[in-house]
Amino acid sequence: PMKNYLRIPVSLIFFFSVFFLSAQNPFTKGVNLTGWFGASSAKSIPFNKFTKKDLQNIKSLGCDVIRLPITLHYMTNGAPNYEIDPLFYKYLDQVIDWTEELQLNLIIDNHTIEVADSNIVEAPLLKIWPQMARHYKDRSMLIFYEILNEPHGSLDAYWAAIQAKVVDSIRVYDTKHTIVVTGAEWGGISGLTKLKKLADTNLIYSFHFYDPFLFTHQGASWTSPSLADLANVPFPYDAARMPVSPPSLTGTWVPGSLSTAYKTDGTVAKLKTTIDLAIKYATTNGVKIFCGEFGVYNQNSLNEDRVEWYKSVPGYLTQKTIPWTMWDYQGGFGLFIKGSNEMFEYDINRPIAEGLGFVLPPFKEYVFKADTVPFDIYTDFPGEGIRANIPASGIADLISAEGYEGNHGIYMTDIDQYGNLDFDFTFNKDMSKLVAANYTIDFWCKADSPGSNVVLRFIDTKTSIPNDHPWRKDYTLSSTVVPFDGQWHLVQISLKKFVDAGSWDGAWFSSTNSFDWKAVDRFQIVAENMALTGKKFWFDNIRINGTPITSNADKLDINPFKATIFPNPMKEITTLQYDLPAPGYVNVGIYNLSGQRMATIVDQRETQGRHQVLIDRGKASLSKLTDGVYICKITSSGKATAFKLVVKH
Repeated sequence: PMKNYLRIPVSLIFFFSVFFLSAQNPFTKGVNLTGWFGASSAKSIPFNKFTKKDLQNIKSLGCDVIRLPITLHYMTNGAPNYEIDPLFYKYLDQVIDWTEELQLNLIIDNHTIEVADSNIVEAPLLKIWPQMARHYKDRSMLIFYEILNEPHGSLDAYWAAIQAKVVDSIRVYDTKHTIVVTGAEWGGISGLTKLKKLADTNLIYSFHFYDPFLFTHQGASWTSPSLADLANVPFPYDAARMPVSPPSLTGTWVPGSLSTAYKTDGTVAKLKTTIDLAIKYATTNGVKIFCGEFGVYNQNSLNEDRVEWYKSVPGYLTQKTIPWTMWDYQGGFGLFIKGSNEMFEYDINRPIAEGLGFVLPPFKEYVFKADTVPFDIYTDFPGEGIRANIPASGIADLISAEGYEGNHGIYMTDIDQYGNLDFDFTFNKDMSKLVAANYTIDFWCKADSPGSNVVLRFIDTKTSIPNDHPWRKDYTLSSTVVPFDGQWHLVQISLKKFVDAGSWDGAWFSSTNSFDWKAVDRFQIVAENMALTGKKFWFDNIRINGTPITSNADKLDINPFKATIFPNPMKEITTLQYDLPAPGYVNVGIYNLSGQRMATIVDQRETQGRHQVLIDRGKASLSKLTDGVYICKITSSGKATAFKLVVKH
């Protein structure tokens, strides 16, 4: 009998291949968060570099995945057992709590840079990943394991076998979580296409994409040869704009590539053809693929050229339904304007973000003005617009479970002399009106060594004016101020009691009483007078506090948020209602009549319009609200409303 053949149009073949890829994608697009867990040890992790608010911001861009580079081998005690530091688990667990709450996928990327030798790499991988699998096997399916970033060098010949062993070692304890695997040759498409498909079926195959290299890495000093002097390479290729190869690159491969190969390499067509090789690998092997890194270094590239590249590469990946995480969120390959403060509300490089297909936040221009309301330096985490930097020595744990209230506190010990816990105000603060209004710095403190002390310090900005330096205002916190008896004590220090203390600016400069409260750059807790060896300090709820300073205009609107609270008096539960005239960051706190914050009700960015929140005494965070009179205060966009709240059974 005559056989019936099914003829499938080429267009349908393309459709089915795209459908095959998209149907399996667990996520679509996101960012790498570098500079966070890429530390030399767990205690060196600058944990508060990013907060839950940053993750919320990233999600608002339209992202559904974060790749978290971790120097995983350094999070252990080293050979031979490579036991993972519990402090590392504590930090990563907190991040996973946030990402799961926000429904963000998280790729745990082992970004350890090791000597490219198979023996040196295999041993820690086979020790560390089973521990990770045991610890995270019961977490949500939003978690992914990435075995090793960019294997290369002598690993090329052995990597496939090593990677298969590591996959098997994970599966002994965790059979459900997806593992991200990659080819050798720095994790590029070339290495991926040479990788034999692994037996495990719950995998994603990753590749990185930085073509054309002369464009994406111009200005980079870490390449071989250094491309630090290469600049203004256009994209796409434009003969009229091609730069002359700098003298420092004479005798390397760069001049020839600029004059010949870049004519082809610097085209959109060539980039698509290269990415198509990864797509062919995926369809041939029936596997999922993922672009874990791509980007353009902003040091010497023109922004308009970067925009064109970011339109082309992620645009094509998205068209082909290949999920991706850009390198990077911040920094030289990042999403922000070069040289800016990299603040989400103000500094996003909007053309780049649009090219990536991100949802942009409303445009906002920063206006510097004097502070007129209280603000938090630390409550569980650093306050809004504040970045914490930990000292190089000892322990400075900003998410210690031993806080006075809330979820976290600060624990410091074994800090070398002159080491400091630094709170950097992303935008300099004008605190002059607060000082004039007799504001205080309030905090809870606990210490165990009466003979010790630390210095609380504000540092102003260094200007271009001759003889100006980053001047200091200091206050010595010792047992003569508050008992160092191992118990929590409330400390309130008038800002007027801080004294000029000179400046270290490459050399020592004695005080000239030049500190400027109108340009405060940071606040520090400093082991100025002694090393804190064996001496323990705890801090919580560090706040610049006082009565809000209102102008005549502010006084015309006593209740700018139209806030009401009912019932009042409250017994167990009451409802707070308020209207926001514009989107902004909102803080709602309840204070006793001495000005001590008893509870934080709201501390997040909210949309314009009406909001309601329940105040429930049954919650642990509100357990301190015994019968009495309190002040409920709403702060947002430089305005504040405060009103009386009566608690009565």
